[in-house]
Amino acid sequence: MSAVANDEAGHGTRALIFALVALACGHMLSTLLRTIPALSLDLMAVDFHVQPQALASLTSVYHFAFAASQIPVGAAMDRFGVRPVSLSLLAGTVVGATASGFATGPESFAFGQLLLGIATSGMLMCPMTLAAKQLSAARFGLWSGAILSIGNIGMLLSSSPLAFVVDTYGWRAGFWIAAAGGIAVALAVFALVPNQPAEHKDDSSPLSQMIEVLRLGLSRPLRGLIALALVSLATSLVLRGLWGGPWLMQVKGLSRVEAGNQLGAYTLAMIAGPLLMGMVDRKVGHRRELVAGTHTIAALLVVLMALGAPHYAVAWLFGVEVMPPQYDLVLFVLIGLATSAQPLLFGMCRQLVDAQTAGKALAAVNLAFFLGTALMQSMSGAVASVAGLPAVLLFMAAMLLVGVTIFLTYTSQHS
Repeated sequence: MSAVANDEAGHGTRALIFALVALACGHMLSTLLRTIPALSLDLMAVDFHVQPQALASLTSVYHFAFAASQIPVGAAMDRFGVRPVSLSLLAGTVVGATASGFATGPESFAFGQLLLGIATSGMLMCPMTLAAKQLSAARFGLWSGAILSIGNIGMLLSSSPLAFVVDTYGWRAGFWIAAAGGIAVALAVFALVPNQPAEHKDDSSPLSQMIEVLRLGLSRPLRGLIALALVSLATSLVLRGLWGGPWLMQVKGLSRVEAGNQLGAYTLAMIAGPLLMGMVDRKVGHRRELVAGTHTIAALLVVLMALGAPHYAVAWLFGVEVMPPQYDLVLFVLIGLATSAQPLLFGMCRQLVDAQTAGKALAAVNLAFFLGTALMQSMSGAVASVAGLPAVLLFMAAMLLVGVTIFLTYTSQHS
C-alpha cells in the first residue's frame, strides 16, 4: 500500500513540476515581450518618426498597465483558479503581441503595450500562486527562485537571437514570434495545468480587495520590503530592457548583435542568480543582511559603469577616453548576480504575514516590483533627454541606495 502511495505522491510531484514549468514559460514570454524595445528602440523611433527618448517613456505604458492589473488578476485567481486565468491572459498576450507588431505610430504602439501589460500581468503570479498553495514554505522559497530563473530565459531570447531577428527581418518580427510563443504556451498550460476548483475564501468586492492589498503594502512590517521592491526589479529591468542596448551601442560603439551578446551574458547572470541566492540564503540564513548587502553592491556597480563613460572618473583614472566594452561586460554580469536577491523579498514577505493574507501580501510586493519599474522607466526617459545616459545610470544607483536605506530602517525590528 505504501509503495502505491509513494508512487502516487511521486506522480503528483511530477505533475506539479510540469504544471509550474508550463506556467513559468508564460513568465518567460512576459520577460521577452517587455525587453524587445531594448534592441529595437532606434528602429521603431525611425519608423514612428519620434525621438527614441519619447518612445522610451512611452514603453512605460506597459509597466503601468502591468502594475495596475496585479490586484484584479490576483482576485480573479482566488475566485476562478489558476488555469482559467492563465489561459485568458495568454489569449490576451497573443492579441497584444499581434497589435504591437502591426503598430504604425506611437499611439497604436502604446495601445499594443497597454494590452500586453494587462495580459502579461499575471504571468509571474500564476506559477507563484500554484506553488504557494501546494508547497511548504521552505520549498516555496526554492521554487520562487526557480520560477524567476525560468522566466528570465525570455530575456536571453531577447538578447542575441532577437538582435539577429531584428537585423534580418525588422523589429516587427520580434512581436510575431512572441505571438506564436503565446499560442504554444497556452497549449502547454491547457494540457499540463490541473483544473482545480477555486477556493472561494474571499468573496469581498474587487475594490475592497484592492484596498486590502494597498493597506498591507503600506503596513509597518511590509513597508521596508515594499520600498526595496520599488527599486530592485526596476534597476535590472530598466537596465536590461531599455538602456543597456543604447548604452552599449551609442556610448561604447558596439553593433546591435555585439550589444545583444553582452545583454545575453547579463541575462545568464540573472537566470543563474535567483537559484544561487536561494542556495546561499538556505546555507547562510541572515536574509535581511544578504538582501541589503547585495543591493548595495549592485548600486555601486551601476555607479562604476556610469563612471566608465567618456571623460568620467574611472576612464580618467585609467588614462583612457572611455572604458572598453569588456569592462561593461564584467559589470553587467556582477549586477545581474547582485540584484538576484529579489525573490528573497517574497520569502521575507511570507514570514511576516499569516497564511490568510499571504496571497495579498505577495501581490503587494509584486505590485511594488512592477509599479517601481514603470516609474523608473518613465523617469529615466526624462533624465536621459536632459542629462544623457551616464546620468540615467547614476540616477538608478541613487534610487537603489535610497531603497536599501528605507528597507534597513523598517526591517530592523524583524531581523
